[in-house]
Amino acid sequence: MRLRLTPRDNTFFDLFAASAQHLVTGANLLSEMLGADRAGRKEINKRIGEAEHRADEATHSIMRRLNQTFITPFDRDDIYMLASSLDDCMDFMEEASDLIVLYKLEVLPARVADQVQVLQRAAELTAEAMPRLRSMSDLAEYWVEINRLENQADKAHRKLLAQLFDEISDPILLMKLKEVVEKLEDAADAFEKVANTVETIALKES
Repeated sequence: MRLRLTPRDNTFFDLFAASAQHLVTGANLLSEMLGADRAGRKEINKRIGEAEHRADEATHSIMRRLNQTFITPFDRDDIYMLASSLDDCMDFMEEASDLIVLYKLEVLPARVADQVQVLQRAAELTAEAMPRLRSMSDLAEYWVEINRLENQADKAHRKLLAQLFDEISDPILLMKLKEVVEKLEDAADAFEKVANTVETIALKES
């Protein structure tokens, strides 16, 4: 770790940790939605929207702090990238939830649960990793595991698309389901972007 001769604002670490906790909430609610009926899904979608709003507030707090702080704990561009990537994770999960409700989808393919399980695990790992930014310790296992999970998500995504094209004859339903599946894949990619940003920060700070 480089020796620092100037004070730095450590509030960012708490803000990143809070932001990541909202992702855990969002991913768990998304999992809950899969087993719910249409009325239950509308209620859960509302709760996901509330979680997304809180995540947005956390992102705005980071950005305001960034604009007000002269000495930051690490590179300003990396802080911006990390905050934006965390926000993207939540946005994509909320979009998938919204589409399930707006399209009034009744039955989702079983493999959608595989995608959501990956998002749940990625959210948990991300929430565990954010507090460790303070010391930059024990982070390598995090980004390696997130990369493995994203590869797993890619495979689930490809299998699910193949299944949809094989089994869904209604082109409108196919389009709706495909859009949900793509948003879940976007969320997995966003979690990998968070991990890649953490790796970049850790390497710069080592």
